[in-house]
Amino acid sequence: MDAQTKRGLTEACVLKLLTRGDSYGYQLIKDMEQVMEMTESTLYPVLRRLENNGCLRVYSVEHNFRLRKYYAITDAGRDQIGTFLKEWEDVMRVYEFIREDDKHDEE
Repeated sequence: MDAQTKRGLTEACVLKLLTRGDSYGYQLIKDMEQVMEMTESTLYPVLRRLENNGCLRVYSVEHNFRLRKYYAITDAGRDQIGTFLKEWEDVMRVYEFIREDDKHDEE
């Protein structure tokens, strides 16, 4: 998978996780395990990019005498999920077209 596609998928997955409720970095990494492997070095640039694009709101909460940074999805983030899903429909149409030709080649 090329880097640009993986980046888009990663952003969409992070946003989708945050539709379930606000979360923090380590928990997002754990929750992401069900879908794809993710490290801190991958997650935090994604979170910063999404925050800079207005898709996330960030706030801190004290936990065990330390501040923990939480991430919450915004309306712009929800809109981005919708855009991703629409674009993915287009990708799937192309995939089906290519797959159809591939099936004819096998016969």
